[in-house]
Amino acid sequence: MPKDSGIGASSTRREDVRFLTGAGNYTDDINVNGQAYAHFLRSDVAHAKINGINTDAAAAMPGVVKILTGADFEGVGGIPCGWQVTDRNGDPMQEPAHPILAQGKVRHVGDPIAMVIAESLEQARDAAEAIELDLEELPAVVNMAAALGGDATKVHDDLASNLCYDWVLGETDNDVVQKAFDDAAHVTTLELVNQRLVANPMEPRVAVGDYNRGTDEHTLYTTSQNPHVIRLLMCAFVLGLPEHKVRVVAPDVGGGFGTKIFHYAEEAAITFAAKAINRPVKWTASRAEAFMSDAQGRDHVTKIELAMDADNNFTALRTDTLANMGAYLSTFSSSVPTWLHGTLMAGNYKTPCIQVNVKAVFTTTVPVDAYRGAGRPEATYQLERLIDKAARERGVDPVALRRQNFVTQFPYDTPVALTYDTGDNNGTMDKLEVAGDFAGFAARRAESEAKGKLRGLGVNCYIEACGIAPSNIVGMLGARAGLYDAATVRVNATGTISVMVGAHSHGQGHETTFPQVVAEMIGIDESMIEIVHGDTSKIPFGMGTYGSRSLAVCGSAMVRATEKIINKAKKIAAHLLEASDADIELKDGQFSVAGTDKSVAWGDVTLTAYVPHNFPLEDIEPGLEETAFYDPANFTFPAGAYACEVEVDPDTGKVTVERFAAADDFGNIINPMVVDGQVHGGIGQGIGQALLENCVYDENGQLLSASYMDYAMPRADDVPFYTVDHSSQTPCTHNPLGVKGCGEAGAIGSPPAVVNAVIDALQSGGHKVDHIDMPVSPSRVWSAMQG
Repeated sequence: MPKDSGIGASSTRREDVRFLTGAGNYTDDINVNGQAYAHFLRSDVAHAKINGINTDAAAAMPGVVKILTGADFEGVGGIPCGWQVTDRNGDPMQEPAHPILAQGKVRHVGDPIAMVIAESLEQARDAAEAIELDLEELPAVVNMAAALGGDATKVHDDLASNLCYDWVLGETDNDVVQKAFDDAAHVTTLELVNQRLVANPMEPRVAVGDYNRGTDEHTLYTTSQNPHVIRLLMCAFVLGLPEHKVRVVAPDVGGGFGTKIFHYAEEAAITFAAKAINRPVKWTASRAEAFMSDAQGRDHVTKIELAMDADNNFTALRTDTLANMGAYLSTFSSSVPTWLHGTLMAGNYKTPCIQVNVKAVFTTTVPVDAYRGAGRPEATYQLERLIDKAARERGVDPVALRRQNFVTQFPYDTPVALTYDTGDNNGTMDKLEVAGDFAGFAARRAESEAKGKLRGLGVNCYIEACGIAPSNIVGMLGARAGLYDAATVRVNATGTISVMVGAHSHGQGHETTFPQVVAEMIGIDESMIEIVHGDTSKIPFGMGTYGSRSLAVCGSAMVRATEKIINKAKKIAAHLLEASDADIELKDGQFSVAGTDKSVAWGDVTLTAYVPHNFPLEDIEPGLEETAFYDPANFTFPAGAYACEVEVDPDTGKVTVERFAAADDFGNIINPMVVDGQVHGGIGQGIGQALLENCVYDENGQLLSASYMDYAMPRADDVPFYTVDHSSQTPCTHNPLGVKGCGEAGAIGSPPAVVNAVIDALQSGGHKVDHIDMPVSPSRVWSAMQG
């Protein structure tokens, strides 16, 4: 029987009530009395020297309050990168300055040059058009391979080249790797592109800055996934403000997908401007601004090779990738193609020798950083497309080839620095074969062929690393912040509970799932528990939400804090019941003395904690509030197997996704309905990447896909109904909940499944096509079919 409350129950998302009734409170809903409005003048060329900025005419226009340029921020810190990568020679990466407003040069279309503050947004926009710019246009740097050439124009004149770093992981001895390939019975090689994407959360970025001159305190309301990190970076590295004088609030946030993790120049500029004019300042990005200023995702060009012995056992893997950084290093950009990508190149397989090489390249394009999955989708796509190609070259079933090479013994030390603590790859594949009805595929293919369509089945596996940890290890790898999290559990006198968490909820359902955990531990109704997040003045220092870390890391901190609450409450109950606290049991909200009928209710104990008049607690201090920090001992490793069925119209090349099945191992499940929703959303985004989305720059660095007229987003009729199974559960061995994380899996596992299915369909029709780069659009499919 399904549970109706607590851990394992599909409790209805309580936050949806306010969202569906229009009662959500987003940053753009916040208006502070007396606020002015900001508009950023952005570069319309990809690369140019700034010879002059004349703001005289603009400053004289109606309503203009102040105009800021890069000169106003000289002496102020720039936007920092949060992860220093060390290259193959042990040298630190090249790390250029990232000014708040452009200084000396502009380096991508959309680079902010000036900030106009006016009484209305319209007046600010009008004034921006009156600013006179003297720009000396320079050659754009768009192609990564060309950017590394000896005669390439440098994006940053003070750097030695456009190479950020040349990084290697795994087997560093090239002779050892080459011998493994020389000794192989068969080598499969694939060159592919993981195209650039624009995250496109429903809500664009917004910032509202407020300054209190009387207290010298700043408040920044912003669309962020991690308000404490924004405050830390802004205070310690950018504006040099005293941290206790800065409050950052991230209210309801309409989607993030990674792109709202980072500290953006606009947040610092708005905070700075509010003090400069001594009044609140508000900025809301237009969708056009979002396309040219939000950090973008993916953009890898890769050559990958797989060596196999005569029995089709994987013996070696070698991959060389060019990773686009864009014009500047965003907050976590350097870690995405390295420690979040290279470490996953083992996949679900026991390949003994692996070498990963990544060259990160600066170009005159929008910075690239984490987008849902962040490195894990890139790794999975490379590996799973390669394995499918290898299966075809060897004439073996792609599922059987995967099963033959699965990791089956845990814990397992990979050749690329990770230790998988637990898993069941064969178990998830078993679940997938049932959920995807593999047995019925031949009949469905025949039906499609009878209609003149080609039908294909694509399968892939994935494993991801979530809850990046522990802090001391990632610090050694270059992380410039701890990656723990924290929770404070405050029990009120009447027994209700406020849980303040460092994680941020922007679609994950924390306000529903977190109370389920606490309610289960204490035995009270979930409605008695509220979750407080997103306001640095109310919550303990936490690292926010990204990388599927919320429940595994912050949830574990919440469990530890709740355990402290229960232990103290048992002491109070023991006092009331005149027993030893070692004999006190807690079940269904009742404290009882083991082996007796003596008991006291949760509410009576909590009231006594605050009103101990009749029961002096002697050595127990009043109150019932505890805080815990949790730093994980290891990553968590969600894994799974996905299957996609497509139909291809041979006359037009149009691909239709007919069926999609997902079998995931997320460890213990807190709320199955929320997990289903997370997987559904991720698969939708993955299908969007596989078939539709493509962020394209021309040779001049102009963004050609700068609106929804040219950037194709998936719609409801582009995706099927999904079959999702997460009953294959191998609990994480090192966190108290046994959870692994589920928020990114769908976006990781779906793109290769779709592309594998398309290739299978084309091969079934006699077309000798072994790869098509994403997006697998009708024109690309049709062209491939024509040879």
